[in-house]
Amino acid sequence: MKNLRSKMTTEELAECLGVAKQTVNRWIREQNWTTEKFPGVKGGRARLIHIDSNVRTFLLNIPAFRKVPDVYQAEEPLAEYTHVMRSHACRQIISALDNMSPTEQEKLWQFISREGIRNFLARLGIDESE
Repeated sequence: MKNLRSKMTTEELAECLGVAKQTVNRWIREQNWTTEKFPGVKGGRARLIHIDSNVRTFLLNIPAFRKVPDVYQAEEPLAEYTHVMRSHACRQIISALDNMSPTEQEKLWQFISREGIRNFLARLGIDESE
């Protein structure tokens, strides 16, 4: 079952809902959704939408979402613990995993299962055990 990720581009959200990109941009303005710049896009106008409880509530109440096949569901928010602060590297790794296709995620899981995390880190050149 495919979930809406915690951050999505306007194009991704529009595609999964079957609406125009301009409609999603209008919702962002009207509903005052939280967004962030999407690095590496020329012109700097691309944005990532934070799919938080406000966005989920809005999407669950629009006709476009009700017409979406059952394979799409609003993802439950990740449990955040106030005493645990995620490092910048951790956030980047999670973001990279979120942006991988299911096939890429499966191949990465198979590689780590086969080689282990130590060999994975060594292949990245960041293994400190040497």
